[in-house]
Amino acid sequence: MSQMTYVEAINKALHEAMQLDSSVICYGLGVTDPKAVFGTTINLEKQFGPERVFDMPTSENAMTGVAIGAALNGIKSVMTHQRIDFFLLAMDQLVNGAAKWHYMFGSQNCVPITIRLIIGRGWGQGPTHSQNLQAWFSHIPGLKVVMPTTPEDAKGMLLASIFDPNPVIFLEHRWLHNSIGEVPDGDIRVPLGKAKIVKSGKDITIVTMSYMSIEAIHASNYLEKQGISCEVIDLRTIKPLDWEAVMDSVSKTGRLLTLDSGFSTGSVAGEIIARVSMEKFKMLKSAPARLAMPDVPEPTSYSLTKGFYIRAADIVEKIMNMMERDTSQVRKDLIEPMPHDIPGEWFEGPF
Repeated sequence: MSQMTYVEAINKALHEAMQLDSSVICYGLGVTDPKAVFGTTINLEKQFGPERVFDMPTSENAMTGVAIGAALNGIKSVMTHQRIDFFLLAMDQLVNGAAKWHYMFGSQNCVPITIRLIIGRGWGQGPTHSQNLQAWFSHIPGLKVVMPTTPEDAKGMLLASIFDPNPVIFLEHRWLHNSIGEVPDGDIRVPLGKAKIVKSGKDITIVTMSYMSIEAIHASNYLEKQGISCEVIDLRTIKPLDWEAVMDSVSKTGRLLTLDSGFSTGSVAGEIIARVSMEKFKMLKSAPARLAMPDVPEPTSYSLTKGFYIRAADIVEKIMNMMERDTSQVRKDLIEPMPHDIPGEWFEGPF
C-alpha cells in the first residue's frame, strides 16, 4: 500500500498492464510529450519503447480504426485523449464499429480497447473543452463506461478495463488528478459494474459519480451536523450500472437525490430516477430529485462560471428542501471557494 496521486495511480496501472502483457500498447496525442497527458504517461516510452508507446496523428477517427484492427489481431490498445471533446471525431468507429463487433459476429471476436478521455471544467476551458458526455456513451449497447473517483479505483479500474475483452470508455475528471489516497501495490483489478457505498446513512440516498462524489461527501458531512444522515453511493461504473446497490439503498432510506456532472436532459441521473420511480415507487417518502448541469453550453468567462457548477451548498439546499428544513443558513456556512473555477493552485492550463 502506497500513498499517491490519482495521476500516479493511472501511471502505475499503465506500467503494470504493460509489464503483465506484452500485447498491451499505449498511444494518443501527447502520450510521449514532456507533459505526458497531465503526467499520466511519464516514462512509458522509456521503459517499453516506441513500438508500444507512441504519439499519433491528429486523426482520431482513423486511429480508432487502427485500434479496432489491432484488437481483432490480439493487441490491447489503450488510446488516450487530452479531452473528451476531441474524441467526438471518432464516434463512427466507436459506435458503429467497436461497440457492435462482438454482437454482429456471433461473439467470435472481441474488441479489447480502452479509451482514456479527460473531462473537467474551469480555468476558462469553455464549451468545447469541458463537456461531460458519459450519458452519450452509456446509451450504446456494447460499451462499458467507467468513472473512478479515488486513486485506488483509478488504478484498479484502469487495470480491469485494459484486460476487459470489450471496449471501455475510461473517464478521468481533471479536478481529481491531484487528489491523494492509499493505493495497493501490484495487479489490483477492481470489478467493473460495482458501486461503492462511501458513506452509510438512513435518511436519504445520494447517487453520484466522479468528482461529484467529492462534493457529495462535503455536503453529507455538513448535513450530518444538521441531523440528516446521508447514504452516499459512488457509482464508479456508469455502464453497467449497479442497480442492486441503488435499489437496496433507496429501499432503506425512501429518498433519492442523484448528482450528474453532465447536462440535465437525457442524463444518467434522469435514467436512475426513472428506474427507481418505476420499481420502488411505493418505497419513496418524497419525490426523487436530481442536480445536473443546465442545458446550455458551459461558459468560458470567469464571471459567468461563478455559481454555474454544482457545489456542496447546492446539494445541501436540495436535500433540506426535500426534507422541509430551513435553508437560510446554508449559503453563509458553505461559501463558494475563491477562485471558484479551479480545485487548487496546482491546476494550470490549457493542457
